[in-house]
Amino acid sequence: MTKLYLVPTPIGNLEDITLRAIRILKEADLILAEDTRTSKTLLTHYDINTPVVAHHQFNEHQTLTNIINQLLSGKTIALITDAGTPAISDPGFLLTRECIRNGIEVECLAGATAFVPALVCSGFPCDRFCFEGFLPHKKGRQSRLEILKDETRTIIFYESPHRLLKTLTDLAATFGQDRLCCVCREISKKFEQIKRDTIQNLLQYYTDNQIKGEIVILVSAVA
Repeated sequence: MTKLYLVPTPIGNLEDITLRAIRILKEADLILAEDTRTSKTLLTHYDINTPVVAHHQFNEHQTLTNIINQLLSGKTIALITDAGTPAISDPGFLLTRECIRNGIEVECLAGATAFVPALVCSGFPCDRFCFEGFLPHKKGRQSRLEILKDETRTIIFYESPHRLLKTLTDLAATFGQDRLCCVCREISKKFEQIKRDTIQNLLQYYTDNQIKGEIVILVSAVA
């Protein structure tokens, strides 16, 4: 049956995958992977031998037509990213939209997303929140922060370790040094760490302590 499956993959611990996700990945005609080398670890671990091809932000426009044609010909395709749910700060949106335009059924399985456990563990209100993903590196960065500084919901960002200090510096300058913040890294992995403090204190801590791993930053709402 023609269908595109969006399949969440573990953000750290390989056990954080559903039984259904494993079945779908085994039964699909083709798996689209953000990085085939990264996905190989997961697929080998669960003895998944489905053919895999690369589908990422640098080739998704060029490969879109071919993938749609394969789906229209009757194939079932599963899309995975390096970690987490496809299309959440990862490839997936363009393909999903094109499938919908062509009348191809799209189904997203439930599964891992980094910002959800970070939000729940932050201690900040979870009933209403604002997910921003990665901030722009240059153009539009400051204007985006200005819009968010009076946000009345918990604010969530993704960040890489080499840009963490810059982002905390910008947050302190725009939101105020005493605004409460939570930095979560390596969620579900061996060296998972959650630090809660003011933005300024966290900036000082991470200035003194170099870190690795993917990061989720949460900022408290305006009181």
